[in-house]
Amino acid sequence: MNWIKIETLDEKRIELDGETLRDLDNDLRGNLLKTGDEGYDEARKGWNGMIDRKPALILQASGPADVIKAVNFIREHRLKSSIRAGGHNVSGAAIADQGMVIDVSRMRSVHINPEEKTAVVESGALLGDLDHETVPFGLAAPVGVVSQTGVAGLTLHGGVGWLTRKHGLSIDNLKSIEVVTPEGNLIKASAENHPDLFWALRGGGGNFGVVTAFEFNLHPVESPLAAIITIYPMDKAERVMNFVREYMAEAPDDLMLITEYARVPEMPEIAEEEHGKPALIVAGCYSGPQDKAEEITSPLRTVVEPIADLSHNLPWIEIQQIFDEDYPEGKLYYWKSIYLDSISDEVFALLEKYTRSQPSPDTTTDIWFLGGYVERVPKEETAFFNRHHPYMVGIEANWEDSADSEANISWVRELHGELEKLPGGGRYLNFPGDLDERELVLRAAYGDNLERLKKIKAKYDPDNIMPGLLNIS
Repeated sequence: MNWIKIETLDEKRIELDGETLRDLDNDLRGNLLKTGDEGYDEARKGWNGMIDRKPALILQASGPADVIKAVNFIREHRLKSSIRAGGHNVSGAAIADQGMVIDVSRMRSVHINPEEKTAVVESGALLGDLDHETVPFGLAAPVGVVSQTGVAGLTLHGGVGWLTRKHGLSIDNLKSIEVVTPEGNLIKASAENHPDLFWALRGGGGNFGVVTAFEFNLHPVESPLAAIITIYPMDKAERVMNFVREYMAEAPDDLMLITEYARVPEMPEIAEEEHGKPALIVAGCYSGPQDKAEEITSPLRTVVEPIADLSHNLPWIEIQQIFDEDYPEGKLYYWKSIYLDSISDEVFALLEKYTRSQPSPDTTTDIWFLGGYVERVPKEETAFFNRHHPYMVGIEANWEDSADSEANISWVRELHGELEKLPGGGRYLNFPGDLDERELVLRAAYGDNLERLKKIKAKYDPDNIMPGLLNIS
């Protein structure tokens, strides 16, 4: 291997000679890639087409031993670094420009213990990998809603999905976490072992080491389950949302709902003259006793005459794939989020106004109905802080042409600014927005838990070599 220039933690550029690189490469079972190597350009690509970064080195780990070598190498040379897992990373923080990427995306094994109802999941696995292994046993882990999402990034920053109201965030279902610490030690953090680290990892992201595996508690799910996909005309959105708000206030935790301010998708099941019109989409999953599904879900599908009702019963693995086509790799994405304490006619009018003016027809503004299990967990129980808000709004600008980037980003920021004026606040770090506002975003995400996180960060990573999505230092 030839020498390279690489950026350090203090933003200097140093040279690593060929012998140093060969020694590292020869010590790996995985691969060490640099500019010009076969596979480098594919390995540096992110899911978000907005991100075009060129790391000096990409270490593709085959297992924990490779991760330990990578961490030791980063610490020895004080290198700027990042961790890439599933790669479904909207912010681009997984790719350290001119630094070193620890890439665990090839570590995708999932092992199920059906008797104990647990799953051990390597950190490069996608949600689809996990679902594929749990479904034959009639089990599921509470994770996200797009099967191509990486388990690691989603989980380390909370994790919301179709089972959230019933079983909590992804982090609420962790039994243990295997992690390589910044000192290069492989440890298992749990309620009994390194409980402070276990607390911090449940929401604190990649600031404390490189996670190599998660152990989840699993839950029984019936199959098929009732899926709600009802599209209402925008001029009836306020009426529908007022009904939905009141209905969900009394709904069982088995019912999870997301409402999307969006455009009518181009589907053969929908009349062509409706395609592209502003609309409200009510999307949900009822995971309770299926003999009650029609009684529970039908009121949400018949508030007014819908443009289309695509609701039907689906196996769990297909419910997990409902949104997959909306988020292809290589598209351009810019997302922000905020929690609200209430949703009112003012909120509905604001979202309708912005939906009618959105630059891209593929953009959605989503209201996640939370509560249930999530709010019953005390805010100090895990690093994840924003449990007390009943609603989360995700503003997701999705577009095709880079020439439209400025318009789409500005649109998201303007809408977010309007929502910040309302009671609520906070930030969900899987939809983080502008990471250059580091201290502001940290406070919004962690609230009163931030100072405790900083102390644990100083204990486990005193040299601050693990930057995470947002560096807690």
